[in-house]
Amino acid sequence: MNKYVHGYSSHESNRLHDQADSLADLLHYDSIWEEDSIILEAGCGIGAQTKIIAPKNLSSKFVSIDISLKSLEQAKTIANTNKINNVEFQQADIFELPFEDEYFDHIFLSYLLEHIPNPVDALIRLKKVLKKEGTITVIEGDHGSTYFHPDSDIAKKAIQCQVELQKQNGGDANIGRKLYPLLSQSGFKDIKVSPRQVYVDDSNPDWVEGFTKNTFTAMIKGISKEAISKNLIGKKEIEKGINDLNRTAEGGGTFCYTFFKGIGTKG
Repeated sequence: MNKYVHGYSSHESNRLHDQADSLADLLHYDSIWEEDSIILEAGCGIGAQTKIIAPKNLSSKFVSIDISLKSLEQAKTIANTNKINNVEFQQADIFELPFEDEYFDHIFLSYLLEHIPNPVDALIRLKKVLKKEGTITVIEGDHGSTYFHPDSDIAKKAIQCQVELQKQNGGDANIGRKLYPLLSQSGFKDIKVSPRQVYVDDSNPDWVEGFTKNTFTAMIKGISKEAISKNLIGKKEIEKGINDLNRTAEGGGTFCYTFFKGIGTKG
């Protein structure tokens, strides 16, 4: 298993939930499948997305899998706390799926492909357990889409450290822009990819707090020690970069980031 670049700390769990909650309407207004579907959620992690998509599809059954038992325990706790009863959690590896061919009506995954070195292989294996004419929905971010005001070269360097660390772990922090070709190479048809831009300014305090501060800047802060230890950046530099990112969340600052949501159909 590849190392998860962000780690499994309580800080990271909080960050993932902040991200999911703040972006729920933007990313999931259309995460609705036909009634009585059986849906595989691949790489559910701590259940940050599960708690959003499962209640929107109460008549459907979700099978939410992850390779990490620790993450699955957290996901189960979140589901129980939110009284979500239409999800079955199971430990599984997407490269060794324990399901019959063409078992699922639909598949959903978010922020998974960015962490693996062979996303096309993963998509092909997932397609095997998807019914004909079933859909796969993929959400990924793209760090290369980040821009902000006030501008800061040192903040950009701090962000690039995260991109480089993920690359060293076999992942791709700029994978969002590649969803269409990845789905196409994996044999899906009728592919549609829609950009979901987060634009944050003073008029949206929920996104200032939930996304700029608690999701994105918190992510860069979370990789700072490793970036310093690998000589990607100096301690004072990354501290300045994080301070500059925080400055974009203050009065008069703006922050932009684009997620991509791709949907493909199995022919």
